[in-house]
Amino acid sequence: MRLRRWGWGFALAFAGHMALAQTGLRAVGLESQYADVLAQIGGPYVRVAAIQSNPDTDPHEFEVTPGVAAALRGADLVVENGLGYDAWAKRLLSGTRAQVLSVQALLHLPDSTPNPHLWYGPAAMPAVAAAAAAAFAARDPAHQAQYAANLATFNAALAPWNQELARIKSQYGQAPVAVTEPVADALLAAAGLRIMTPFSYELAVMNGTDPAPQDVAAQQALLRGHKVRVLVYNAQVTDPQTAALLALAKRHGVRVLPVYELMPASAGHYQDWMLHTTRALAQALAAGP
Repeated sequence: MRLRRWGWGFALAFAGHMALAQTGLRAVGLESQYADVLAQIGGPYVRVAAIQSNPDTDPHEFEVTPGVAAALRGADLVVENGLGYDAWAKRLLSGTRAQVLSVQALLHLPDSTPNPHLWYGPAAMPAVAAAAAAAFAARDPAHQAQYAANLATFNAALAPWNQELARIKSQYGQAPVAVTEPVADALLAAAGLRIMTPFSYELAVMNGTDPAPQDVAAQQALLRGHKVRVLVYNAQVTDPQTAALLALAKRHGVRVLPVYELMPASAGHYQDWMLHTTRALAQALAAGP
């Protein structure tokens, strides 16, 4: 996340069957992964929109348009990530009637938390889903039982992902990996892997600044010396430095794994996205040096 590069613009996407909403409830996920969970919990009773939903664009160059402001003004519930990741929405949400769920607050994380990519952690979405179910039920008590049932279905659907994380931890626990920035660090930690990249390198890349020369040398040495099994990189925001690392990994036989900040439309649901990414990680670990 390059905080210094936020701009103003808009990409709005309604979750398909949500147009059938019967109660008039409207919910907005500032990122597509949160919108997907809201749609799963709300079912046909809530119309859901995602503000940022295109994984083929740099999310840090997002620009707000009047349509974004209108969507937020009309929302009953908004889910934001927090930790500065979607700080652009703060002014727009001020004075609206929307109830705002902050994932940072749901997870009781201080502002000093360095990694804002909370959705890669297994604890994040169950907390979001539970809070959304409670919020929908409070505004629409007639369908409280359905929201509760949808919550139970969603939590059950996370089981294969958690099982895959446990399998990797059992089979490859403490295996060393490298990353370009901390997008999927929470997933890697849940899988029991050791991130060898200097965290100062990760923060520099995330914030769009140049890493220290010693950190660059340390990162390159991990690949040249076959000291890591996989290089995980942010496929949504690349630069010449990332391209050079990918080329270096290829030359030295280190497997690479792309990850995204926004859920790809082809991923299905959030739980499918996480499971697919984790299975790809397992395959890369199995084939790595």
